[in-house]
Amino acid sequence: MRRRSLLLAALPAGLVTLAGCGDNGPGKGKTGTSPSPSASAPSAAPPPKIVEGPLPAITAGTRFGEKPTVAKGPGSPSKDLAVKTVIAGGGPTVAENDYIQAHYLGQVWDTAKVFDNSYDRKTPLVIQLAQGGIIDGWRYALQGRKAGSRVLMAVPPAWGYGSQGNPEAGIKGTDTLVFVVDIQNTFNSKSSAKGKVVPQNDPNQPKVGTNTDGKAPSIEVPKVKPPTGLVANYVIEGGGETVAADSTVLVQYKGVLWDTGKEFDSTYSRGQLTSFSLQQVVKGWAQGLTGKKVGSRVLVVVPPKLGYGDNPPQGSGIKKDSTLVFSVDILAKM
Repeated sequence: MRRRSLLLAALPAGLVTLAGCGDNGPGKGKTGTSPSPSASAPSAAPPPKIVEGPLPAITAGTRFGEKPTVAKGPGSPSKDLAVKTVIAGGGPTVAENDYIQAHYLGQVWDTAKVFDNSYDRKTPLVIQLAQGGIIDGWRYALQGRKAGSRVLMAVPPAWGYGSQGNPEAGIKGTDTLVFVVDIQNTFNSKSSAKGKVVPQNDPNQPKVGTNTDGKAPSIEVPKVKPPTGLVANYVIEGGGETVAADSTVLVQYKGVLWDTGKEFDSTYSRGQLTSFSLQQVVKGWAQGLTGKKVGSRVLVVVPPKLGYGDNPPQGSGIKKDSTLVFSVDILAKM
């Protein structure tokens, strides 16, 4: 039982034009580094009634971000979804299909046996609250809560792992599950980089807009020959963790052609964030984002030898041996 314990199934990466072709071949993009412990299909249960209890007490680790200790469930659990905001945060409100960044602990109601927690791994979970990608109890319980909140919930089997349970985690099909979730952040299609604006003074390099209002930044390509090597410069320098060569990241991005300035791909246009492993994208992306900080906006200029070369994705509008220009907002490390 590891960091993808809440997943029903591994989700495909959204970066179609990068993860779908190039050095890694089609159809290899995944968001997780661990397999899902459950082969459950998306729940067919109706939306639950949300009630305030009963819920067990948090007996230690009561501050936001601290690993909690949770008592055994008091008596019989509710057949409904019991949810309580233990600590109210003041951040953005979580909506369905948002990505959240959160620490959590999960245990079985009857025994108080902890089956998973992110606190010991010292790495919060970043996951989308989307049907089929996470247990329904989380989807319904966390919608409407604010970042900075600690949420306590008791999830009956119908909105957990169903009647089949999760044998790998020691969860039976009759078990109600108790979770403590510390929501650190939430991300959606309007999310942007956050940090210090870095001057862009090289007239031979593209200039990227520095707006952080969730709208696509402008990319102005100079009328000069493209560079023969990779360019990866901060436009906005964030203050988060450093991205490693094997990291999985959540991003906003926009790509244009150097020759024409024409956009060929964009999460802004699709209205949907993308997550991918740096081991599953073209070399220019992998090399350009490695070492950069979460929260940053990065200008990445990818020469053909580090992009698609003479084999661009069919129907992408990218010609052979094209130099590609990207603005990439690194929102989170997953």
